[in-house]
Amino acid sequence: MLFRSRPQAAAGRPPAATRAAPAEVVAETLADLPADLPAPPSAAADEGTAAAGTLPETAKVEAEAGPLPVAVASLPARGVIRYRVDRGDQGFQIGRATHTWEASDGVYRITAVTETSGLIGFLRPLRAEVESSGRLTAGGLLPERFVTRQSGRETDEQADFDWQQMQVHLAGRPAQTLSPGAQDLLSLNYQLGLLGDLATGYQLSVVTGRRYARYRLEVLADEVVETPAGTFNSMHLRFPGVASTELWLARERALLPVKIRFVDRKGNLYIQVATSIEIGEEP
Repeated sequence: MLFRSRPQAAAGRPPAATRAAPAEVVAETLADLPADLPAPPSAAADEGTAAAGTLPETAKVEAEAGPLPVAVASLPARGVIRYRVDRGDQGFQIGRATHTWEASDGVYRITAVTETSGLIGFLRPLRAEVESSGRLTAGGLLPERFVTRQSGRETDEQADFDWQQMQVHLAGRPAQTLSPGAQDLLSLNYQLGLLGDLATGYQLSVVTGRRYARYRLEVLADEVVETPAGTFNSMHLRFPGVASTELWLARERALLPVKIRFVDRKGNLYIQVATSIEIGEEP
């Protein structure tokens, strides 16, 4: 889960937690989940074609990046990761998130629930949910259904994957060509760990609920990440762009995401760090 918001308060002003207005701003941020991945390089053109119900050509065909990787790991049969959600890098907590999954008998289901917390949660309690479900294959996760909910009610940000016809259906748009290996915004966080050591330049088509486009991956040097859940040697990945998303996948925890960093198009920073990880090998 990633986050967007309006520009942060200017330096020298009281902390956001002491004023009602910023709390409303952040609450609106959470209400607008899930946010998109960074836009593809030709963002303006891509958004225009997506609105017209077609995809940019780069999302219709496989990029010249070689064959699709084969999964070298498997998702634990079940698990729960709890996160603290901060705005900025000063530890100002605005919410909490919980990722829960089950993966067995050839199918998987992942759910991510994000809620406001603290003063913000008191002033305007909000709850956003994203769910991805589909099949477990030799290539990892194969999404079939992606849906978002606000306060328990489905929104129009959802998608159905038809792998037989190789089409993806986004709400309110014509069917679009589906690329092999495509993921949704939530399954992506877990699929990357299943593929092992990826190479910089690997490209992946992703459904965010608002658009379907292709994104380029950068593989950075491993990094030791300190979180409330522990200290982990982590694979560091980044999707660059006008906005950017970074993920840290813990090698000691089945390459599960223990930290997610998102910078929106206005430069606002949101960080999600694991506070606890529970893994079960049996459903």
